Amino acid sequence: MTGMQRTGRAPEKSGRTPGTPPATPVESAEPVKHGARRSYTLIAGFVLAGLIVLLAAVSSVWLPYAPDDTSGTRLAAPGAGHLLGTDKLGRDLLTQLMTGARIAVEAGLGSVLVAASIGVTLGVLSAFALGWLDDTLAAFLDILIAFPTLLLAMLIVAARSATLGSAVLAIGLAQSAVVARLVRILVKRILAQDYITAARTSGTSWPRVVAGHVLPNIWPTLVVNLALQFGLAVLAEASLSYLGLGAPPPNASWGRMLQEAQATFTTAPAGALAPGVLLVLLVIGVNLIADGLRDTLDPTARRRRA
Repeated sequence: MTGMQRTGRAPEKSGRTPGTPPATPVESAEPVKHGARRSYTLIAGFVLAGLIVLLAAVSSVWLPYAPDDTSGTRLAAPGAGHLLGTDKLGRDLLTQLMTGARIAVEAGLGSVLVAASIGVTLGVLSAFALGWLDDTLAAFLDILIAFPTLLLAMLIVAARSATLGSAVLAIGLAQSAVVARLVRILVKRILAQDYITAARTSGTSWPRVVAGHVLPNIWPTLVVNLALQFGLAVLAEASLSYLGLGAPPPNASWGRMLQEAQATFTTAPAGALAPGVLLVLLVIGVNLIADGLRDTLDPTARRRRA
């Protein structure tokens, strides 16, 4: 009997011409959309933040006027001599904005460097603690995080002199608790993995385990967090300068510019709007970079969003 008679069924039609390869399933376009979204987010963030960083870099080598030059007409409108006008003391507004951009970038980078140096070291060391010491360190970090960052920075700056260095140190110390707590959680999670046990069994020392296995696995999440801390540091520095606890004159911090332009907002709104807009653009740009880095560097986040 033939095969058709034995099975009692006619062979199914494949729907394709003999000799042609089977059709390849059409891949979903959703990952492409998510990849494009991540690219657009990073590009937008780098453009916004890059413009401010470029302005800060130019200000370190060239300024239209000296920061303390008060020879201009007070509250002058934008014109050929002063492209954005002047403030209530006759200082060039464009010069003040460029100087403020440099101070904002320096404050953000300096604070993140302090927070990363202290936070990563403290977080890695606390991850190896056990028993009551582990509970004590965890409670200590939670208390520091619960304490308002700006208030802690104000206390540190008040104890020292009101300078940019004091503000950077104060903000960095306040943010180091957040970084330390994150690093502690990440390191404890990694130390519980089987490959760490295998590395220790093979005779690898703890410093080499930390350098070869722990730090490479925490850096993607850590970089995203530090990018967010940069934006928070810029806002904290502007707040301290607004209260008179930041960089002293003639350094024109954006926060100090906002405070000085309060009284003349109705007659010369550019003095308040310009630093406020630049401050918002920088923070938004850094947050977009952090969001794009989270999607790019964190594979679990990619799977959740896909």
